[in-house]
Amino acid sequence: MSAASCLLTEDQFLCSICLDVFTDPVSTPCGHNFCKTCITQHWDKNDKCQCPNCKKTFNTRPELQVNTFISEMAAHSSEQQVSKPGEVPCDVCTGTKLKALKSCLVCLASYCETHLEPHLTMSGLKRHQLIDPVENLEDRMCTKHDKLLELFCKTDQMCVCMLCTYSDHKTHDVVPLKEEYEGKKAELGKRDAEIQQMIQKRRLKIEEMKCSVELSKKDADREIAAGVQVFSALKESVERSQAELIDTIKEKQRETEKQAEGFIKELEQEISELKKRSSEVEQLSQSEDHLHLLQSFPSLNAAPPTKDWTGVSVRPPSYEGTVVRAVNQLEETLSKQMKEAELKRVQQYAVDVTLDPDTAHPELILSDDGKQVYDSDVKKNLPDNPERFDTCACVLAKQSFSSGRFYYEVQVKEKTKWTLGVARESINRKGPIILTPQNGYWMICLRNKYECNVFADPPVRLFLECRPEKVGVFVDYEEGLVSFYDVDAAALIYSFTGCCFTQKLYPYFSPCVNDGGKNSAPLIISPVNHTE
Repeated sequence: MSAASCLLTEDQFLCSICLDVFTDPVSTPCGHNFCKTCITQHWDKNDKCQCPNCKKTFNTRPELQVNTFISEMAAHSSEQQVSKPGEVPCDVCTGTKLKALKSCLVCLASYCETHLEPHLTMSGLKRHQLIDPVENLEDRMCTKHDKLLELFCKTDQMCVCMLCTYSDHKTHDVVPLKEEYEGKKAELGKRDAEIQQMIQKRRLKIEEMKCSVELSKKDADREIAAGVQVFSALKESVERSQAELIDTIKEKQRETEKQAEGFIKELEQEISELKKRSSEVEQLSQSEDHLHLLQSFPSLNAAPPTKDWTGVSVRPPSYEGTVVRAVNQLEETLSKQMKEAELKRVQQYAVDVTLDPDTAHPELILSDDGKQVYDSDVKKNLPDNPERFDTCACVLAKQSFSSGRFYYEVQVKEKTKWTLGVARESINRKGPIILTPQNGYWMICLRNKYECNVFADPPVRLFLECRPEKVGVFVDYEEGLVSFYDVDAAALIYSFTGCCFTQKLYPYFSPCVNDGGKNSAPLIISPVNHTE
């Protein structure tokens, strides 16, 4: 079949009616071939039963015979693909070029399935090296010796032919092309693995960034909601203060009007009495009755009883300082609300914290639930493990934090001394300890009723308006922030800012020494009651 197919052109497999490759090819008595459907429909549409090619007319519609040879050849031809742009065409095909399946490095030609057959069957051609089809096979020939480039010069990093090894590349390190190919292919495999790893890392980074954006959006939504709530409360406070100010001023005005109305009513009453007396006096003065005038004169001559209005006046109320006092009061209210809002904001990051007995100084007594600690003044015999503090009366939490935000509250009621804060994982736990950020400690402590010391560099001494009974500790790891709050007063005590955290952080607790019972009250890790 292959030999026959070489003798036939593509046009011989096309139906002259539909101009496409035969489908169910049949032959007419005159010897012409058509698709069965095409010729049947052609005769159905025309009165004459005539061959479309030679115009021979048949008196009766002839019986059509299936052309098995053409059918097989058409099917075989349709299986082979016509070469498309960008594909290597067969160098032997005339007319329509079919897609090449292989290229021969000996013949320097590319072949479709039909024209490749001799290389697969003939003994002489079977020894030729076949590769996947490529264009410009002449580029695989040495331009100097016109021989196949089948070697690789590692010295000059170029492909050479056999004759090149006897001339320009005589003393060079030359290997077969396949050997260098295998080496370079292995390198490419390694490089591809590296690239895939880089791709994976970047995909993970994308997911990390998407996660960060999502967290940021949640934080933003939460902050917006909190902000709207705070500003709504502030707006209500301003409107309420404004209304109270207006009511105060109006009340003063009403009192002034009421006082004036009382005075006016009294004056009008006196005027009425005076008018009445004036009328009586005028009437008596016109009387001709001498006796009546003389008898009535004593009672009418005296003025009716009236009030001395000389020192009486209505003074406009003074509004001096009314607005200032209202604004000052509003400022106090807003300040309190802002403090409460800030505390409420950090309280939403509350975490559950328990004390770690493996880190506790031997004098400390911990509750069974890990929520309370106090100093007993008695040193217990405990294993001196690396985690345990042996000099400073303190203990760490079991929980550690290496990202995000966290908050917890500690009751310090009835204590005269205490120290609270956070410490990094690598702190020194043996011997004397210097509580500074440089050494991994971010701490504040109470040393007397109203004096609070901050272990900063340099140290800071704070004088509190009132002694805290409950202290809140808030940490923003990425922001480098450690803040301490007086929970009951909703007031910020102190903040460490600009910190650089690179290790795990542990909550730190020190009830300080018992001091003969004066400081025996425990530190208590308290559940957070969110400020309303």
